Amino acid sequence: MHSSDDTPVRTPTQEAVRQAEFTKFMRTYQNMVFSTAARLSGNDAQAEDIAQEVFLRAHKRFDELRDNPRAAGWLKTVATNLTFTHLTRYRKRWVFFSQMAGAEDSDDEPAIDFAADESIVENVREDERHEYVEAALRELPEHQRLPLVLYHFEDMPYEDIAQRLKVSLAKVKTDIHRARAALATILARRGITAEQLEA
Repeated sequence: MHSSDDTPVRTPTQEAVRQAEFTKFMRTYQNMVFSTAARLSGNDAQAEDIAQEVFLRAHKRFDELRDNPRAAGWLKTVATNLTFTHLTRYRKRWVFFSQMAGAEDSDDEPAIDFAADESIVENVREDERHEYVEAALRELPEHQRLPLVLYHFEDMPYEDIAQRLKVSLAKVKTDIHRARAALATILARRGITAEQLEA
């Protein structure tokens, strides 16, 4: 008996095994995928929808992904791209924040006159899923949260962030600097110090 295409015919047993393996695969990576989407979108409900779409796509390509050492990177990239697609669909909010910041930010902006401790974000990286940090990130306006997350959690260079967000390099650096300060302030308001994050 021959199939009309190149897709192998699976028996019920083979399909059950494959489904069990995919469930295990999904459980391994679901926190990472959700956290990526949640940090960028700032919204848990949207992040859940995005994570679901990521795993629907992964299911279709599971034969390629199941034993692939680059599976985590593929999932993170898809989660990031889908989140940006989602944010683009709701661009009005992004434009609102960009216009607010645009009045004061420029390529030749003078040095910022307040201190922002970079260690606060470096300490965050030690425990990326810390509930207080995740909540604090959601309080940041989108134009600060996006570059901060891309730089500190996704290891994206400044230049790539500027290109991705379609803003100037100076604006990216300014927004990240202000986001660090705002994040530290939010955490301090809740009585959380960098030392506690390291614990």
